[in-house]
Amino acid sequence: MTLKAVFFLFLSLPLAIGQSAYAETRIRCASTTSTQNSGLFDYILPVFEKKTGIKVDVVAVGTGAALGIGKRGDADLVFVHAKEDELKLVKDGYFVNRHDVMYNDFILVGPKDDPAGIKGTKDSIQALRKIYGSGSLFISRGDDSGTHKKEIELWKTTGLSPQGLKWHLSAGSGMEKTLRIANEKMGYCLTDRGTWLATKDRNRFDLLLVLENDPPLFNQYGVMAVSPERHKHIKYREAMAFINWLISSEGQHAIASFKDSHGNQLFFPNAK
Repeated sequence: MTLKAVFFLFLSLPLAIGQSAYAETRIRCASTTSTQNSGLFDYILPVFEKKTGIKVDVVAVGTGAALGIGKRGDADLVFVHAKEDELKLVKDGYFVNRHDVMYNDFILVGPKDDPAGIKGTKDSIQALRKIYGSGSLFISRGDDSGTHKKEIELWKTTGLSPQGLKWHLSAGSGMEKTLRIANEKMGYCLTDRGTWLATKDRNRFDLLLVLENDPPLFNQYGVMAVSPERHKHIKYREAMAFINWLISSEGQHAIASFKDSHGNQLFFPNAK
């Protein structure tokens, strides 16, 4: 081996060792079910992992449960959709470096015969009042997810309380399973548009989209790292690498490029 070859081999060793160590890193992301059910993570994670060598293990649960996992230090970061709760937890010191990442919206789906007469209604509050007045079946997430939090917010605005009424059923499950229950029982259901578009064909849902495009149904997603001050063991550097990639032009492009089989864009990047 020539002296020149030995010199370049020596220079390349630290880089190779560094890349190898980085490639073995795994981080844990607690996230809402919609990012998983829609197929978003299956689409974007291989891009990030190929670029950095960091593997991301996703725990897909309701937003409330994901925030709880992060608060306990059982994840390195969270990717959820309950902005007010997220900002409060940052203020309380549980999380750091929160960023808006993307948005879509919530929609209301229901039976084809539309027993509450919602089709054509543009106001989600009016739609819920019609469901309440007609006693039509409504399937709630009931799991402290971001969608469930939105349900509670909307019902509160109506001034009506459906809790305990026989037509208001709590699924206590993720979005796709809740939609399956609504389809089986022919009830109304609030869902994020991304999960609906990504799963309606493979589940052969008989439900119809009965209300959309109401401003209160805006659905913001955010990402934030678990506080390294509270939990010394978390992989903060790697978590921030993922966060910074999500809000970078490359990550935002990857999110915008994710579409369903019909070419519908499921999430819209809006990182600042």
